Parts: sequence; C-alpha cells; structure tokens
Amino acid sequence: MVTTRSSTADNEGPGGSIHEPSDPRDRAEHSLPPKSYAQAADPENNAQEFGDKGVNGSASNGIGNGMVNGNVANTKKVDDEKVLYQEHKGQNGESLLTSIKPSEEYEQSLRHSAKTAPRKEVGPGKPKKRQDTTSTSTQPAANLASGRQAGAGWQTSAIRWAPLNVPLQRRLQTLAVLWHTTTIPIFLSLFFLLCAIPLTWPLLIPYLLYIVVFSEEATNGTLSRRSNWLRRSKFWSAFASYFPARLHRTVELEPTRKYIFGYHPHGIISHGAFAAFATEALGFGDLFPGITNTLLTLDTNFRVPLYRDYALAMGLASVSRESIENLLSKGGHNGEGMGRAVTIVIGGARESLDAKPHSLRLVLKSRKGFVKLAIRMGADLVPVLAFGENELYEQVDSVEHPWIHKMQMVIKKAMGFTVPLFHARGIFNYDVGLLPYRRNVNVVVGRPIKVVQQGGRDGKVDEAYLDQVHQQYTDELLWLWNEYKDTFARERKGELEIVE
Repeated sequence: MVTTRSSTADNEGPGGSIHEPSDPRDRAEHSLPPKSYAQAADPENNAQEFGDKGVNGSASNGIGNGMVNGNVANTKKVDDEKVLYQEHKGQNGESLLTSIKPSEEYEQSLRHSAKTAPRKEVGPGKPKKRQDTTSTSTQPAANLASGRQAGAGWQTSAIRWAPLNVPLQRRLQTLAVLWHTTTIPIFLSLFFLLCAIPLTWPLLIPYLLYIVVFSEEATNGTLSRRSNWLRRSKFWSAFASYFPARLHRTVELEPTRKYIFGYHPHGIISHGAFAAFATEALGFGDLFPGITNTLLTLDTNFRVPLYRDYALAMGLASVSRESIENLLSKGGHNGEGMGRAVTIVIGGARESLDAKPHSLRLVLKSRKGFVKLAIRMGADLVPVLAFGENELYEQVDSVEHPWIHKMQMVIKKAMGFTVPLFHARGIFNYDVGLLPYRRNVNVVVGRPIKVVQQGGRDGKVDEAYLDQVHQQYTDELLWLWNEYKDTFARERKGELEIVE
C-alpha cells in the first residue's frame, strides 16, 4: 500500500482554518522552514500562524484600509507635513488601537546619508579618528533618521532664565528687594502661624487689643519707635543698589525750617521713595544735615499685626492730617518741629494706575490738601521728582481693557486703595514675576517754596493764596522735569502730563 501525504483539504481544521503541515517534505513543498518537534505537536498554533501568513509566508501590514489580525485599519491625516493618525477597528466596530505614524514627507525630511551627517570638525595637524575617516566602500551609505534635538527649545523660550553663576552681591540685592516687596504677606503669615499655637494666645490677645484701641505711635508724632540702626543697615544699601537708585539735591535746605516733600510719581510700589526717605542707603542725612524726614504711608498699614511694628521701626508714620500736624509741631531743634520734614506721595493710588514705562502722568490739579497743610503749619513745600519710578513695572493698559480700569476705580472708592495689574521679573528669570526690573531710579529734590503761615492748625486759609502756592509748586515740578529730562529720561515717549 502506498501512503500519500495529506492534501490541502485534509489539512483544513474546524471552521475551515488551514493547518500548517508538520511533515518535512510537505513543508519543503510550501517553502516553509523545518519545525521542532514541540512546534509540530501544537496544531492550534500551527493553524493560526499558517492562516495569518498564508501559503507564501507573507504577513499583512495593516496600513491604509487593509486588515490587521482581522481588524480594519482606517487612516487619516492630522498634519499635512508631520503625522498620520491611524485608528484600527475590529470587525464589530469597536476601537482597539490608536497610533501615530510619521508621514512619508516627514520621514524623508529626517533622512540623511552618512556623508551629510554632522560630525565634529578635526583641527589642522590632528590625525583623523576612525569615525572621521570617509568610507571608501562602493556601497551606498545607509540613510539615517534623526529625532528632535533635546533642549533646543530652551534657546527659543520666551522666558529668559537667570544663569547659575550670578555674583553673590547681585543675589543679596535681589533678596533685599524680595524682602521689601513681600514684607506684608510675610508678617501676616507669621501672625496666623502664631495664632495656630494656643500657647501664644495670652500674648496675642492683649497685643491685638492694644493695636485696635490704644496704639497711637503712628499718629502722635513722637517717632518713639524709630530705629536709626535699622535705617542705616547695610541691608538697605543692597536694596538701593539693585536698581540702582540715587538721591540728588539741587539746593541745600536750612535745618531751621519745616518741610513737606511732595514725591512724584507714585509708581506701583514707590521703591524710590522708600530707598531715599525711609532708609539712609542714599545718604539723605549727608545731603540734608540737621533735617529729620519721615515717610508717610496709609493708616491701614498700621493695623496689620507685626508689620506695623516693623514699619514704625523704619520710621514710617501715618499720612493722616493728625499725624502730619503732630510731626511738624513736635520735636525738632526747638521742640516745635523745626528741622523736621515729612514726605507724601502725592498722586496716591489713583496715580499708580497711570504708572507706565517711558511716560509720566501726574495727579496734581485736584490735590491741594498738602498745600493747605503746609500753609497752616508754616512748612516749606519741596517738590521731588523720581525719574525711572514708572519704569520698574509693566502694567495692563487701561485703554485696551476699560472694564479692568472701572473695577480698579470701584475698589479704590470702596477701600481707599487699588491694585494695579502689573508684572516685571522673577527671582530666577527676567520676564515673569512681581520683582521690579533693574532700572535706574534718580530721585531729584527740587528747590523749596517759601510759605507764609496762615490760619493755624484749625484756621481758614485764603483760597487765592492756596491756589498761588499750588501753582508755584506745579511750576517748580515742571522746571525739574525740563531741567533734567535729557539727563535721566532719555528714552521717554512723551512729556510730563498733569491729568487731574
């Protein structure tokens, strides 16, 4: 009896699937490689593998609308140049696989031969290394496909990051400015931390009661909490040299007179006013010997726990009428305020909304209260113009966003101050953050305007004389601008404007 090998029909298994032949002679007829005994003994694996490959042993690639292991592959473009989106679905329509495949154009753009691949240049007189030697083979060079260059995005980033090798002096300058900018939230955080500790309650409760009911240090004019050691600390030299800031004197001031300094412009945070009149970093005591100056700020700052004590130690006082009258009528060389001065940032919160680089818009026409106080107290008026104060921050334009400006004015009317939407630089970058830019601030102290005292502390001031002194003050301020704008405001985009 002659035994014949199984036909193709005999190799069909259940469901019509084709079993891969295990006999070596049958496998040779179908151009199949020999199989091990373990592989030949597994008919299920043979049928699946043989059915997938077919007789010629080729497998489907599943690209386009073909079949991938029984799944339909749908292809569509997402980007004309870079990628193709492939979604492979089963026969029941359920999504099984999603993949991204580079397009042919994108693949071609990545390919380069070994001859065009970048290599390090070899200096003259140096022997070429093995990888630098050009191949003399007649075979064509293999194509290479390169991915993206890691870290290349840092070079085109919109944010400029500070280098790691910044000198220690500049780091200390940044630390000083960071401290001054964040003192209120720092002291508030410390206060709430103490409130969370029950052991501190016996101290905090009397302290808060004293602040709310009994404290008068910010308005009594005695300056009893003022610390000259703190004001003269070298820490503030680092603060002032950050910008850097300079204080300039046009004429000497007599130490036997009283003075009200009007600081312009307000800017965002009035860094120049703090450096010049709240510290000795710029040498106020050397330029104006015999004069004790006090920088005035909002009375609400002296209701902030812990921060108020820090502000009093720096020699700050309230900008209220009571505070100004007490400061200019107590102490000094004769016990009646001679040789004392106060500094008021005239424009206030309203002017901060116009603090934009390379421009100077002042709120002054409607501000006559400080002139009236000067006439009542017999204090000379001294205009102060800070070139560069508005350059320290960038601010959202109120013309382009009028609804923001309206909201800021509502906040100012309700709370007495407003919050400009501003930004500058950060601690570790030069483009995003709340720290001011490193730009020059030049504080120029103008010539004093002699004032004849009228009315006393509660008397009436002649309106005509009030307007006359106010106009003299405005003219002196304009003289300061015209005299020094070409020296300290060379990049200006306009002239000084008095808007209100």
